[in-house]
Amino acid sequence: MTPPERHLQATGPRPSSNRTSGNRSTGNWAKWLGALAAALVLLQLIPYGRAHTNPPVQATPPWDSPQTEQLFTRACAACHSNQTTWPWYSNVAPVSWLVQNHVDEGRSKFNVSVPGFGPEADEAAKTVQKGEMPEKTYLPLHPEARLTPAETQALVSGLQKTFSGEGGGEGGPEGWDD
Repeated sequence: MTPPERHLQATGPRPSSNRTSGNRSTGNWAKWLGALAAALVLLQLIPYGRAHTNPPVQATPPWDSPQTEQLFTRACAACHSNQTTWPWYSNVAPVSWLVQNHVDEGRSKFNVSVPGFGPEADEAAKTVQKGEMPEKTYLPLHPEARLTPAETQALVSGLQKTFSGEGGGEGGPEGWDD
């Protein structure tokens, strides 16, 4: 045998590695996607996140101006009132868990629909001014809640007047406090 023939005989025909690893790769992706789909279906069985109740409105703030009320409604009311509009994705776990948690937490801290408005009513303006509200995770799906710097300042000023006693709030009509 000549040297080239010996080389061919020793190595033999080469299998196409792309085809073999491609099939394995496709099979793995299909398994992973199937497992992910099954997990998402199973997550829907967990009952948390789809209660979507809006308790009755028991109080309404004495807004200092219609502009403050409009800005609050646009940027804050979904989580800080009993007038939440539940979007379609609030029915799909695990996103529904995040939405329910945000609404539950928001209502527990500051809720314009209950007497006294919650333990953090007097802090609402500071929270907005610091840029902590609306939450960054809320803004991508609710672009209407994104406020310009002028709107933010108007909301901060209005919240201060409304909840510090200047425009009502703590010093408002009887029955507004706990």
